[in-house]
Amino acid sequence: MFKLVDLDHVAITVSDLQRSIEWYQSVLGMERRHQEVWPDVPAFMCLRNTGVALFPANTTQPAVAPDSATHRTMRHFAFRADWEDFRKAQDTLRGRGIPFHFQDHGIAHSIYFSDPDGHQLEITTYELPK
Repeated sequence: MFKLVDLDHVAITVSDLQRSIEWYQSVLGMERRHQEVWPDVPAFMCLRNTGVALFPANTTQPAVAPDSATHRTMRHFAFRADWEDFRKAQDTLRGRGIPFHFQDHGIAHSIYFSDPDGHQLEITTYELPK
């Protein structure tokens, strides 16, 4: 049996590459890496060892993804935060007018929201208030 280390990255298609780069930088604090190798595509956005590779759609009218509740597709991707930054994330999203919804999973709390192309993201914490 082999052992995996981490999830390296998620690759998504976006309608406006520059808009998505700016959004992932300004909203999530991600940094763009590997531009010396990939100056155009993909735009590789990173937080520590986790990446989101942004690929532009090859059309000006990209199709909308199917409903994740009824189709086999990726539902969302999640980032983990400690309790303090989980609360700060909610304040940041509110301040930017980005709607989100909260869920209590018993062992964790999560917020769900969408990027400019409608990809659903989650921020979760396992550090629950006492």
